[in-house]
Amino acid sequence: MKMMKTIKILFILLFAVSSKMQAQVNEKSVIGVWESDKKDVRMEFFKDGANYAAKLLWGNLVVEKDGITSKKDSKNPDVKLRARNILGIVSLTGLEWNGKEYINGKIYDPPSGDTYICKAWIEDGKLHLRGYLGISLLGKTVTWHRYKS
Repeated sequence: MKMMKTIKILFILLFAVSSKMQAQVNEKSVIGVWESDKKDVRMEFFKDGANYAAKLLWGNLVVEKDGITSKKDSKNPDVKLRARNILGIVSLTGLEWNGKEYINGKIYDPPSGDTYICKAWIEDGKLHLRGYLGISLLGKTVTWHRYKS
């Protein structure tokens, strides 16, 4: 009898904790400044109409050796954009919230000039951003944490 009571209590606690963890992730959870766990890039996510986007705030591959001055977008496929600064560009667009994760986004990689499909999800307080070509299996996931200046 005591064993059943203990199991019931554990089940209730587990349910309460998992419900609380689920409740912490909602559509707007992505909004704010995030830094990659490698601390090599920082982006600010924001609401853009019905979807979400992010602008590049800093990255070790997009600044000059002084760590501050923005490099130019020299590898952009659009010749007209090659003279613009990389810092501050909206490099992630179109993320749609489907009730559990963000899907159907596009992310532009200035150092290569390539654009990828992307999706993102938040798990255990971390943002996971996956860029890929065609299918998600053919991609790379970068893990992010909230940036605190």
